[in-house]
Amino acid sequence: MKKTIITLISALALGACAQLPVQQPNTVSSLRFIGEQRLPYRMQFQGTMVGGLSGIDYDAANDEWVMISDDRSQHNPARYYRARLAFDEHAFQPVQLTGVTMLLQPDGSVYPPKEGYKAGHGVVPDLETMRVDPRDASIWYASEGDVKLGLDPFVRHATRDGRFISELPLPPLFTVSKERKFGPRDNQAFEGLSFAPDGRTLWVSLEGPMYQDGPEPDPTHGAINRITHFTRDGKVLGQYAYPLDAIPATPGKGKAADNGISEMLSLSDTRLLTLERSGVQADDDSYKTYVRIYEIDATGASDIQNLPTLQGAQFTQMKKRLVLDLASVGLPIIDNLEGIAFGPRLANGHASLMLISDDNFSKSQVTQFLLFEVIP
Repeated sequence: MKKTIITLISALALGACAQLPVQQPNTVSSLRFIGEQRLPYRMQFQGTMVGGLSGIDYDAANDEWVMISDDRSQHNPARYYRARLAFDEHAFQPVQLTGVTMLLQPDGSVYPPKEGYKAGHGVVPDLETMRVDPRDASIWYASEGDVKLGLDPFVRHATRDGRFISELPLPPLFTVSKERKFGPRDNQAFEGLSFAPDGRTLWVSLEGPMYQDGPEPDPTHGAINRITHFTRDGKVLGQYAYPLDAIPATPGKGKAADNGISEMLSLSDTRLLTLERSGVQADDDSYKTYVRIYEIDATGASDIQNLPTLQGAQFTQMKKRLVLDLASVGLPIIDNLEGIAFGPRLANGHASLMLISDDNFSKSQVTQFLLFEVIP
């Protein structure tokens, strides 16, 4: 009975949310948790395996959410999904997928898998983030590249039906090096992408520090990451140093641990939210995920775009303020959260905020959607 009542309330709320103006908030003092939904492990949808959902955004023009999969064309070709999410300030009802779209290379073909890849024949995708263009509801998405294969990270622009439009020109700084002396670290390149509120510029973030900028974070020390502000045609407006936290727990003996930016979300021309996510492996090989949301500000920070290395350099970092430690929400599982987006306004006028997790197509993980109210 209780579930039926919640479903009815949420269904009514969907109509209310869709009619309210969708305005990106410019302040976030705190976040109030509303509810969680999950998708089944390796759910089948329109001939594809759902999983690896590494980015999310709200398409206000079509009242749908978009979610990109980081499947490296292993299970199905690189793709993104569309969904309707019904909620109000009290409840969040089950996710309804509405479509899947294959993303296409410049020649119109789907992206190839890593197995059998031949240099010069397209690129193997590692798609970690996507955004809806606020101007025309087209799609922008980014890949981490692959150091071992010599593939650079990229940011591409596509139509809603997945057809290639253009690629953002990138400075040589982001060229990968098989010698691993400079450039983005393998599997730590482009994870964050966000348009400024006016849609005229966009921000792109690496997940972790570049090889030449110093070591990765560990349980004792943090690290420095680069966040870059671009025009839509690829001009670098500025690049700033982001202070990554130290890994918040000690891994088991000989086990893995990391910490990095898994996504970001613009609040203004200088301020953003970052999703900082850490995975720590225990002695029994299980992982615990630590996720914090920060507000950051480039005002007063040094423009580091012309610094070939940050080691030994003098610069002022971005300012950083903790908005929410997900451990305080009280959920039994905080999984590999990699997507963050604002959604429709709630009935009280406050913005909604959605997080999504990448389950890595693993039975030991979950695909979860976490809904919050933004307290301005």
